[in-house]
Amino acid sequence: MNILREYSSEDLYTRYAVDDNPDDREFIMHVHEKCEIFYFVNGNAEYLVEGARYPLESGSILIMRPSESHRAKILGGGKYERYAVNFSASVIDNIDPEHSLLKAFFDRPLGRGNMFLPTEFGEENIQKIFAEMCKKSNRYETQVNIKTHLFWLLDRINRAWLKRGSEEYSPPQNISERIVLYVNFHLFEELSVPMLAEQFFLSPSQFGRIFKQATGAAPWEYITIKRLTAAREKIRNGKHSGRVAESCGFKDYSAFYRAYVKYFGCSPKYDDK
Repeated sequence: MNILREYSSEDLYTRYAVDDNPDDREFIMHVHEKCEIFYFVNGNAEYLVEGARYPLESGSILIMRPSESHRAKILGGGKYERYAVNFSASVIDNIDPEHSLLKAFFDRPLGRGNMFLPTEFGEENIQKIFAEMCKKSNRYETQVNIKTHLFWLLDRINRAWLKRGSEEYSPPQNISERIVLYVNFHLFEELSVPMLAEQFFLSPSQFGRIFKQATGAAPWEYITIKRLTAAREKIRNGKHSGRVAESCGFKDYSAFYRAYVKYFGCSPKYDDK
């Protein structure tokens, strides 16, 4: 990933990135602990969010809430240019304690209604807002600048979301979306690929192929990452790591500990502090 400008703090992260020759293998499925707003400038790509597939056009915006898996899928050659901002929900606590501006992120089914098209924002120059958020300045001025433009952007996204109603959130129809929905519903239960494949009348290899095409990750990789992310949130909220491991589907604490350290780079006890 060729990041040209970025800013990072505890509750905010912005980046502007351009890849002249993007390699699809470098864009893996991932989840964040923060909300994300992604702005697509240009390229030949689509976005996968929890089994849903979103074709991208210049000016498209995608939103993801914490733990909502996503991945850019590069479809061909040409420059891939985009902006992104990640933020903690607590950033808006002072001006919007009820988080009304975050309804588009949280008040919808997983992987549904993530994308907004340029036409939903009228004549607003949304790209200019992202460019402003990625401007370089001293740390304090950068924080103020990002938050000022973020509040404006969240307001416009919220207005566009309210205009939609609930039509876009009908139950998933294709098998890949149904599979991802089922896995998330049973995420902390005992799961195995053969068990999941049987549920959908597929062979394990068919199931694995469909799942990876839909999410960008193998089934067990996806399940482990989602479980670990959920576990970290609970630990940071004061829950005991041993009980958290079990409640998030890890039957063996040592296996949980190793996976946690490998994925987050620190032990559960460190996050517990």
